[in-house]
Amino acid sequence: MRETKFYGILLTMLMSLTFCKVNGQETGKKVNQETNKETMVIISTPYGDMKVKLYNETPQHRDNFIKLVKEGYYDGLLFHRVIRDFMIQGGDPNSKNAVTGQPLGSGGPGYTVPAEFNPDLIHKKGALAAARTGDQINPQRASSGSQFYIVQGKPMTEAELDYLSSRTGVQYTPEQEAEYTTVGGTPFLDMQYTVFGEVVEGLDVIDKIAAVQTTPGDRPIKDVTFTIKVVE
Repeated sequence: MRETKFYGILLTMLMSLTFCKVNGQETGKKVNQETNKETMVIISTPYGDMKVKLYNETPQHRDNFIKLVKEGYYDGLLFHRVIRDFMIQGGDPNSKNAVTGQPLGSGGPGYTVPAEFNPDLIHKKGALAAARTGDQINPQRASSGSQFYIVQGKPMTEAELDYLSSRTGVQYTPEQEAEYTTVGGTPFLDMQYTVFGEVVEGLDVIDKIAAVQTTPGDRPIKDVTFTIKVVE
């Protein structure tokens, strides 16, 4: 793939993960005291359930997410932005009962979460990560307090991954390379957006949602609602 075309596609995809700026940088109080135990949540959709493991390596994102889930914050919201072979995005509180054509993607709880980048946590298929505003107004790459996306992506060739690594400086282990070249993902987002969990059951649900028909603004024509519950 030619360099200019390759990076043009990446820029378009990166822009699709941004949302309008919200104020403050406070997160909720820590809610998972058993740091040696990984919390699981179930994301229920009309296309099936996804079981998601939250990473202990990203405690601020984990605890904030659990707090919002237990408050019922996400119940009835939409996957308001869906891009096939890329990701499905939700978590905008303004999407609840949103009318057709209503602009979405700017809502949040009124705070951001500091970035928690970790080279061991990559954007493989099924990765749960936090959306954020762009670098120009958010150089610290702080995350939205509520908006998230789940990666679909697609497999990359070894040559594409090597080229991307040479440009970004992100180095991959043999296991990570195998993940990206066989299962797929979106490696161009690594170390730019915080990954804080992964789908461990229900990867097919991502594919079903990513395949829905969308408007020019990437909102599904037929609303895709979801609810989230903590597995106790």
